[in-house]
Amino acid sequence: MQAAATAATGLGPSPLTPAGGAPPWRSHPSAALLCFPPLRSPRRRRRHLSLVQAVDAAQPFDYEAKASSLLEQSSRLKVAVVGFGNFGQFLSRTIVKQGHAVLAHSRSDYSAAARELGCAAFFSDPHDLCEAHPDVVLLCTSILSLRSVLASLPLHRLRRSTLFADVLSVKEFPRSILLQTLPPDFDIVCTHPMFGPESGGGGWAGLPFVYEEVRVGGGEERRRRCRRFLEIFAGEGCRMVQMSCKDHDRYAAETQFVTHTVGRMLAKLELESRPINTKGYETLLQLVENTCKDSFDLYNGLFMYNKNSTELLDRMELAFDSLKKELFGQLHDILRKQLFGSDDDDGDRHIQQHQQHQQRQQHQQHQQHQQHQQQQP
Repeated sequence: MQAAATAATGLGPSPLTPAGGAPPWRSHPSAALLCFPPLRSPRRRRRHLSLVQAVDAAQPFDYEAKASSLLEQSSRLKVAVVGFGNFGQFLSRTIVKQGHAVLAHSRSDYSAAARELGCAAFFSDPHDLCEAHPDVVLLCTSILSLRSVLASLPLHRLRRSTLFADVLSVKEFPRSILLQTLPPDFDIVCTHPMFGPESGGGGWAGLPFVYEEVRVGGGEERRRRCRRFLEIFAGEGCRMVQMSCKDHDRYAAETQFVTHTVGRMLAKLELESRPINTKGYETLLQLVENTCKDSFDLYNGLFMYNKNSTELLDRMELAFDSLKKELFGQLHDILRKQLFGSDDDDGDRHIQQHQQHQQRQQHQQHQQHQQHQQQQP
């Protein structure tokens, strides 16, 4: 019969039909369970639907968590801190605290300090550092070593459009060096945190942070990276001051250089604490301590690489000479006799000799100033 049916229809036997001719669910009832899923009762169907709905309702929360995690990871920067000395470690501590990855690099072995601060890695070889492809290269070198440090970096191993930032205390000099040295597709931001481990050890809130976006290429991603870098300091409460490098150096000569000069000049006097210290005198002693903690290279760099500092030093000398003349000019003839123990002619001769000595000193200083200007880069 089966052969006749096959011949009549022209179709072969179903693969589900065994050789005996009867389908399995007819030969044995339990075989039907292997072929078709059991029918659910209305109650079981409701439970199944509620389970599906519960799983579906959980999916958006999982997605949001993953999206938030991806967003957080995308906002993290990989910052190469070049020059991992005292100031570089001071900045790295906060950068790591904010969740960014710090790649430390220095000629000296600071690997133990890098591990203690939680840095992602420490590189003694600049080639290895650049092959790690940092998003930002933060130059924490001294003013005097900036040019040589830049020359030691294999820039061709970095990604194009890498952001370079410096934290030097002068600004026109690094701006010029970075523009001359870096390829045109690298971004540049010149910054100066106007604080250090002493003044910023308890937090950065309210402390000035000066910056100029010298060159930030087109594209939202590069602008966003620059903003994320500046947010490291804004997020700590710094007073963000956007200012040109030229204006910064003009103002810094009247604030930072004067402070360091007065502090080091007082240090030459070898002042000591006395039993009758006034608050003003204690302030001067504290100034000496703070300024002399910084290296002389820093002070020398403030003088050598800021043309405004040279002019200001001349003004300070003239102001001191003017003050001395004012003091001597107030001497009365009688007081002059008492002070110098002779007649008026001797007193006048003493003042005249003093003035001639001052003129010779000013002439020598003027010649030294001209020679210094000729030697400036």
